[in-house]
Amino acid sequence: MKYDAAKHHRRSIRLKGYDYSQAGAYFVTICIKDGLHTLGEIRNSQIYLSEPGLMVQTIWNELPLHYPGVEVDAFVVMPDHFHGIIVLMPDNVSGDRPQKPMTLPDVVHRFKSLTTTKYRHGVAKLGWTPFPKKFWQRNYHKHIIRDEESCEKIREYILNNPIAWEDDPLHLEKYHPQPDM
Repeated sequence: MKYDAAKHHRRSIRLKGYDYSQAGAYFVTICIKDGLHTLGEIRNSQIYLSEPGLMVQTIWNELPLHYPGVEVDAFVVMPDHFHGIIVLMPDNVSGDRPQKPMTLPDVVHRFKSLTTTKYRHGVAKLGWTPFPKKFWQRNYHKHIIRDEESCEKIREYILNNPIAWEDDPLHLEKYHPQPDM
């Protein structure tokens, strides 16, 4: 099919006019393309991570080591998606771009790139399940966390996500938070 700008335009999921390099906390959900269950499985309301799931968890935990001014908070790796809170600190500056602060899209892009590269290695060397073309979906869901009360509710949601998975096997709507408005 030939590209038609009138039909095939991308709609931005970003909050119009918001500066995503601002210090603050952001809740993100990143989904595996085509819903492949490669990161683990839920049994008895607990996530049991596969080797790829452990790799995703490790890369998430190591983000602050590689990107000064980026912190991570509560997270959960699920069979086909990932929830986490990214905190951009006021002194948030990337080592390879000293003049420009990291933005939320920068952090998510690097997380997705690192995990995809490691996953490809696992496919080639360790026999992990191959994926078609892309590992992660093109976009991700995000929510600006505006206060501590909201942050606590999101942390609780993240921690309870494996329980919700078993209660609702068609969990699609539950892990797509509403876009920022």
